[in-house]
Amino acid sequence: MSEQTLRRVERIADLRAAMPWLVAAGIYVLVIAVAPQLLGDPDTYSHLALGRWILDHGAVPTVDPFSANFRGTHWLAFEWLSEVVFALAYAVGGWMGMVAIASAAAATAFGLLTRFLLRELRPTAALFGILVALPLTAPHILARPHILALPFLVAWIAALIRAVDTRTSPSWLILPLMTLWANLHGSFTFGLAMIGAAGAEALFRAKPAERMNVIRQWGSFGVLALAAACLNPYGPEMILVTFRTVALGSALVTISEWRPQDFSHIGSFEIIMLGGLGLALYRGVKLPLFRILMLLGVLHLSLSHVRHADLLGMLASIFLARPLAKHFTDLSAGRAAAALRPGPLIPAALASVMLVVTALSAFRSDVAPPAKITPANAVHALGSVKRDAILNDYNFGGYLDFVGVAPFIDGRGELYGDAYMLRYDQALNLRNIPDFYRLLDEYRIGATLLAPKAPAAALLDRSPGWQRFFSDDVAVVHVRRR
Repeated sequence: MSEQTLRRVERIADLRAAMPWLVAAGIYVLVIAVAPQLLGDPDTYSHLALGRWILDHGAVPTVDPFSANFRGTHWLAFEWLSEVVFALAYAVGGWMGMVAIASAAAATAFGLLTRFLLRELRPTAALFGILVALPLTAPHILARPHILALPFLVAWIAALIRAVDTRTSPSWLILPLMTLWANLHGSFTFGLAMIGAAGAEALFRAKPAERMNVIRQWGSFGVLALAAACLNPYGPEMILVTFRTVALGSALVTISEWRPQDFSHIGSFEIIMLGGLGLALYRGVKLPLFRILMLLGVLHLSLSHVRHADLLGMLASIFLARPLAKHFTDLSAGRAAAALRPGPLIPAALASVMLVVTALSAFRSDVAPPAKITPANAVHALGSVKRDAILNDYNFGGYLDFVGVAPFIDGRGELYGDAYMLRYDQALNLRNIPDFYRLLDEYRIGATLLAPKAPAAALLDRSPGWQRFFSDDVAVVHVRRR
């Protein structure tokens, strides 16, 4: 082999090793560029309020500390560690600090995904997987706990799938990931469930003489992972939170992120789903049975709930990487997969770029939650009114938590339960007008804080027992006549 050829191979290897860092840096800069969009969810206010509460009290809550009607009710802050991280980031860097933390988590997740794909696929194929994952994940890159858990999701699932692909036992070294994940976000239960799915595939692929050993390896790992997940302030009860959320049933559809995918107009989800199906049919892709089941599983979750589209984006390529590399040899990484260790220069240079971008972004004046979820003027006006409880718009609950006003409802559906949430939704949307008035009396509502276009706000304008006290483009306040 000539010296020129050797140099070319070395350059390609260097580029391949640097690619995860390049992708991570690119994602970080891209997310920072759209920083205000990361603060567009009203639950961001609630998570920040809870993080500050935990820091102020030096403990995690075991009862609800915020709401008007459920205060003192048993409740778990199951995302407590993420909320503390965001509260510390806010204390140091304000809203931009929270955005930087969320952006770094998203960048890390994409960097880890790139590294995994490069072990199986050529750089172009790996990059294609990233470009498919990005539009599915982008709407969910928010300053909320799930984004801090995203790197753990990718690392955990990638480790399980790699163990299956290489016919080895899952490494116990990744168990600390489960402990951290369990304290960051409730999605850790998905990680526990995936042990069963990956272990079943490993057992299915094992030779008869090896199956007892596979059962022991994956069974012991599953028990240890379950124990690792219980290393949290609430112990095993943390696992039940997922089931309490699912138990909300039809009440979940009152929350936009828990609704099914909307195909009334074409979007990135539909384009990618149909494009992937068409490509598979055209190229005659054949997948192993358990990878089909895994893929269908995350597709089902993504179709059922908008919030799970990122699962499909981040995990589908992990499930498919090894089967596609075997099916299409021109996509396989081959021996080049081993060359994934860059020298220190590239990571240092890219980290410096990210630091500079963050420092420059600190001077931006537009990084703050949007006005539509920040009824600051209306809440200030309410401070001068003698009133009982407040009936608030769902999207204002987080801000009320943040400023220390007890909300009628906020984003913690597992606290309120399905009956309370459904009654609230039906009343405020005037599906049951008599019950709306009963609700006002039953909970001794003295003032309402609603969106200007809310049906209930228009009804109160015509109700003799109520008067409009304040209104702007964000919120309208009605108070009960005395």
